[in-house]
Amino acid sequence: MPVGATRPGGRTARVRAAVLRAAGDALVDHGLDRLDLADVARRAEVGKTTVYRRWGTVTGLVADLLADMAEQSLPRTDNGSLIEDLRANARLVQRTLADPRQGPLFRAVIVAATCDSRAAEALHHFYAVRIAEWTPCVEQAIRRGELPPATDAAEVIRAVSAPLYYRLLVTGDPIDIATADRAAEAAAAAARAGVYASSVGDVP
Repeated sequence: MPVGATRPGGRTARVRAAVLRAAGDALVDHGLDRLDLADVARRAEVGKTTVYRRWGTVTGLVADLLADMAEQSLPRTDNGSLIEDLRANARLVQRTLADPRQGPLFRAVIVAATCDSRAAEALHHFYAVRIAEWTPCVEQAIRRGELPPATDAAEVIRAVSAPLYYRLLVTGDPIDIATADRAAEAAAAAARAGVYASSVGDVP
């Protein structure tokens, strides 16, 4: 994921960065089923005992890789209109998933999350961070009167990326800019129509 934050200094941070970069490379090269901590240590040029002591298992390493991806994600842009903000979000997801390294990496970590609770927790945290980063653009659209007042902002953001992840994980269809823009436009149209707004009966 593109860098959007500054890492702390020190040897520990440098070792973590090297190991996570190596883990990502190994996932892209071999997939989760052939990911090996000793190979990751060799790629990162650190001692095997360092990797085993800090991460313990492959899934523990994948979980930390996801945490790092959340930390390094680019911040939200603010374009002043709902459709432009959602389009920016969709295009950011599209660039990530269509990237020859990041796309396979995301597939691998999602596979890991289906079989390990720590990886699943890390994946949930990653998406919670990204959704929280982008929900303000929907909240601002509500304040501008573009959307119904009771619109669920998080659901709108989820609706933008869902078709793109469906292509990545299920159909294998190309994930291009036109697809991203169409996902953003569909989510915006549904939100304007009140699809994501709570009704009176939904209020406790």
